[in-house]
Formats: sequence, structure tokens, C-alpha cells
Amino acid sequence: MRSLDISGRPICDTSEAYVIAEIGHNHGGSVARAEALFQAAAAAGASAVKLQKRDNRSLFTQAMYNEPYTGAHSYGATYGEHREALEFDRPQYLHLQQVARALGIDFFATAFDLPSVDFLAELGVPAIKIASADLTNTPLLNHAAKTGLALVLSTGGGSMDEVRRACDEILPLNPRLALLQCTAAYPAVPEDLNLRIITTYREAFPDVVVGFSGHDLGPELSWIAYALGARVIEKHFTLDHGAKGSDHHFSLDPDQMTALTDGLRRTQAALGSAEKETGAREAAAIRKMGKKLVAARDLPGGHVLTAEDLVCKSPGDGIKPYRLGELVGSRLTRPLAADDDLRTEDLVSPSDVTAA
Repeated sequence: MRSLDISGRPICDTSEAYVIAEIGHNHGGSVARAEALFQAAAAAGASAVKLQKRDNRSLFTQAMYNEPYTGAHSYGATYGEHREALEFDRPQYLHLQQVARALGIDFFATAFDLPSVDFLAELGVPAIKIASADLTNTPLLNHAAKTGLALVLSTGGGSMDEVRRACDEILPLNPRLALLQCTAAYPAVPEDLNLRIITTYREAFPDVVVGFSGHDLGPELSWIAYALGARVIEKHFTLDHGAKGSDHHFSLDPDQMTALTDGLRRTQAALGSAEKETGAREAAAIRKMGKKLVAARDLPGGHVLTAEDLVCKSPGDGIKPYRLGELVGSRLTRPLAADDDLRTEDLVSPSDVTAA
């Protein structure tokens, strides 16, 4: 059975959803705001909070690092300054790690480069996220897999061949993988989500936990993803949709995150069992509205039953109507009044009647 363990929490087909509140850079470079986001995510029922870790000098070309970046969401005059303003250092990560631990919520991050993988592994996080943009970055996938940590891999913008190549790179080194269907659009509209790919992944990778990283607005479509078999659900998280930053507008706020986690639990409960049988809550209604076979009129003992001797009436607490055909030809061992129940002990079977 497919299964993944993160911080001692089993994630499998029969488990509840593991919900990641993706904070990303919605903290705006403020540790205090990150703490507030952690607290709100924990209160909303999320399983984990996640940041993004970059070693900016090694990640970007010098030209990209130094290019002007002066839009409405900028935190610096150049793209490099912008990214540095949003980056937390080791002491800050250690502090936030303690905050998460006190809240009883997992804490990890997306690693965008090899130094960031090493940084997170040395920090002792329970998992590492790999972003969709690095689906084809096999050196990064290889390096992250060798940590032995649980890996959560988004697949936005990728082809099935690229997804297979990524899994072929990771799984021989590390089976602890969650593979997330994702659409790299911000926000993504329902028509972009292709949630059926969750089923495709489950069939193609029968030993891998499958999930959904949603950039859609609101929590509702994640419930469908769970019903299709996604057991890791990742959604961006904010305290203010109007705050400075490019991710806030499609992130869930605390009320929406609470609705997400509550709805996922209801979805799990509603899926229930794959075995079809009468449930305890159904019994009273089925008795009241169901039907049984009773005598259509007064019948003497020794009478051999015909179809006209029996009718279907409520309540449904006797012999089921589908047995009508097998009872025709049986002989009564006692007289019945109209509407009397038929009981198997009052009947001699047709074969015994014929033999006699």
C-alpha cells in the first residue's frame, strides 16, 4: 500500500489529508508576520507550514540578480535585493522551527538550489518541497533525494515524460515521495486544474502518495482532489489578500483554510467504505418504507402458494420481495390470515412438495 510518513504522521489512502499551508514569501520578510501566519495556520487545522529557501547569489545569474525590479510588489530596487529582503537566515529559521514545534505543526520549506537543500537538511526539517519549476532539474532532485528526507514534488508545467523522469531520478534513491498534481498559473481557473491527473498518477505510480498543489481560488476543488485520491493538499496562505506581494491574491485566508481542513475531514467521512451494505443509520428507514411478502388473503394450512396468494407490503421486516419466485409452489404448514407474514419455518419448499 502506498504510504509516506512525515514527522510520525502516516499519509496513505485511508488517512486524512496532510494539509500544507504554503506561506512562501507572504511574510514579507518579517519574522513576526511569519509567526502570526504559523499560529493562524495551526489554528485553522493545517498539518504543516512551509516557506521558500533560496541561496540567491548562486541561484540567479548576475544579470538577473542585478536587474531592476521596481513593481508594486517589489521589496528592493533590483531583483536580487527583492529576494534578499524576503530571505530568512539560520537563526530566524531556528526560531521559527521552535515556534512551529510549540504549535504542534510541521515546518519545512521549498529548496530552490543545492545549498538550500543542505541548509534545510542540516536544520533537521521533516521534509523538503521541490517546486514545479525544478521538475526537470535532475541534479537538484538527485541531491534532495539523497538526504533521505520526505520529498514533496509539484509537477506544474510538466509533461508525463518529465514526471516519469523525475520519479526515475528520485525513487531509486528515496522512496519517500509525494507527487502533486499542480498547474503553474496564478491563480488557476477550474478548467486549468485537470484533477483527473491525480488518477493518472495513482495508476502510473502505485507505490507513491499522490497530492494536489492548488493555485485555484478557495478551498472547494481541493475536496474533489481528496475524493480522487490526493492525500497531500498544498494551498498558499495569507492573513490579508490585499497585502504587498504577488501571492496574496490567490492564497487562502484563515477562514478559508479552516473551511479547507473542515471540508477535507467531511470528504473523508463521506467517502466511507467501499463495501456496499445496509448501514446502521439506514435500518429504521428501510424497515418503515421497505416491503415484505405477506398473505394476500386468508389461506388454509396445506395450501400450495401461487403468485396471486402473496403481495408486497410495508414494513420491510420480513421475507424480501425478491424471493417471490422461489416461494411459489411452497406448501403452508399452518393457516395464514390476510396480511400475515410469511416465515420460512411455515413453508415446505417446492421441491419437497413435488417429492411428496
